[in-house]
Amino acid sequence: MASCDVLTIITGATRGLGQAMAEQLLAQPQAGVLHIARHASEPLAQAAAAQGASLWQWQADLADAQPVAAQLAQWLGEQQGPWGEIRLINNAAVQAEQIAPVAMTAASSLRQVLRVDLEAPMLLTAAFLQATEASAAQGLVRKVLNISSGLARLAVASMAPYSAAKAGLDQFTRCLAQEEAAKAHGARVCALHPGVVDTGMQLQMRETAAQRFPAADQFRQLQLAGRLRSAEQAAQTVLQVLDGPHFGKQAIVELPV
Repeated sequence: MASCDVLTIITGATRGLGQAMAEQLLAQPQAGVLHIARHASEPLAQAAAAQGASLWQWQADLADAQPVAAQLAQWLGEQQGPWGEIRLINNAAVQAEQIAPVAMTAASSLRQVLRVDLEAPMLLTAAFLQATEASAAQGLVRKVLNISSGLARLAVASMAPYSAAKAGLDQFTRCLAQEEAAKAHGARVCALHPGVVDTGMQLQMRETAAQRFPAADQFRQLQLAGRLRSAEQAAQTVLQVLDGPHFGKQAIVELPV
């Protein structure tokens, strides 16, 4: 593997926005990517080989994130890489198996959403910060980017599990940003709302019957009006924010819809 100056840890990059971000990261010179998801990504492996980039892929279920967080902390502690910057992008997220009112949603589905979308980012972030604390005092730049959603602040019927998890992620980020800002070498922290991106979740929302999801037609109209960003366009904008000089100065950043 090639030597790398910037290491990015990203979750859930097997499709959509996550895959687009990881592919663009692998195209950057002297970049390394650690990808954590339930399945390894062949497109990412091919991109890394084509670019001569450093790629690690861990297969793990983020619905049970505690052992993954422990593995991450140990791995970071063992690394001797020449990194000037390490970033954690908490991107992985799931929607309930079926978009429906809470009264029609299985308890197992509610639990899955909260564990993957909220608990996993919290556990991975804690492990990341603890494992890199000492290196930060020696000049290592650390960034935490939580991929959130406009649904964190918008109340939409039948989206309660996802919305609640994203609202919790935003509030977690606000509190964490204050904690890190109080340190001499704290991490830069941000939760970002990427706007409306044409992903599998958007397709699921458009195809759900109005009886289960009253706002379905609104999302169909967004697509018909051409107001959806492609995953590649959104990824480019998100990474510009991550690499920009103002990253971390605002705990919550909302890209326009």
